Amino acid sequence: MKAGHKCPLLYFTLLSVTMWCHGKDGFFNDDGNLVLPGSYDVPWMAGIENFRTLSLITLPGSHESMALHGGPEVECQSWHLKDQLRAGIRFLDLKVFGLGDTLYVMHGVFYQQITLKDVLDTVRAFLSEFKTEAVLIRIQPESFEKNTVNQMVQSLIGNDPNVWLKSDMPNMGQIRGKIVLIQKSTFTLGIPFIETNGESVKEVSNVKAKDNRIIKQLNQANEAYGGDNAVLTYTSGSGLGTFFGMFLTPKRVAERVNPWLNQYIRQFYANKPRPCFGIIAMDFPGIDLIQTVINLNWW
Repeated sequence: MKAGHKCPLLYFTLLSVTMWCHGKDGFFNDDGNLVLPGSYDVPWMAGIENFRTLSLITLPGSHESMALHGGPEVECQSWHLKDQLRAGIRFLDLKVFGLGDTLYVMHGVFYQQITLKDVLDTVRAFLSEFKTEAVLIRIQPESFEKNTVNQMVQSLIGNDPNVWLKSDMPNMGQIRGKIVLIQKSTFTLGIPFIETNGESVKEVSNVKAKDNRIIKQLNQANEAYGGDNAVLTYTSGSGLGTFFGMFLTPKRVAERVNPWLNQYIRQFYANKPRPCFGIIAMDFPGIDLIQTVINLNWW
């Protein structure tokens, strides 16, 4: 065998080692066991003034919040829902498939072993314990029954006063202890939102290009905040389906993007006031990155 033929083997060996390592810093996390410092401030929204409008708050969120099953190509999170909330996540991103009278949470064709009812029950339990908090939820229909998902969600919620279904932009005092739905396209319950990126920009073949794209998205978010719409930025991505990024699973992208994102956001701490980036939805965030996002709210 020629020497030149050894390189691909070496490349795949190194890649295999990399794919099995766990994130050790506080920016990227793929360990399913949440360990919080004793002084960790779980109800961080208690520090937000009641009069502050929701569209003036920067919120850490999770992309494909329940995508814990299906393999490396599918998985986007490591913590279960209860732990995400305790870590400070205040936005959930859900895709649902309606079958019969049940809404199943999916990622593509993979059922994530939880229903929308289970998600809502878990969030309600969290909010009953931490009444100063609010949790935003985006629900995206994933089935041919898209037009019926609104009705199914409305039926599931019933007359619960602790779910915000209005399109009006509330202030923090109005939504403490509540689930807040946000809406776009075929889902029409809750606050309308602007997404700073489309599906196409989630395809990653070059991580540096992804970083530059996120900068543009956050600039757009900072220009759009404070109005009648929520603003949502996804920092997630995957190279699957592209030639040059074919080995960049969501986890591998997050492993490289999250530490960079943390450093990028921290440069704005010197600003007075600090910028508002709206909702930042991430894959595999660590607690230090979540805190970095939260700290944008303290001037």
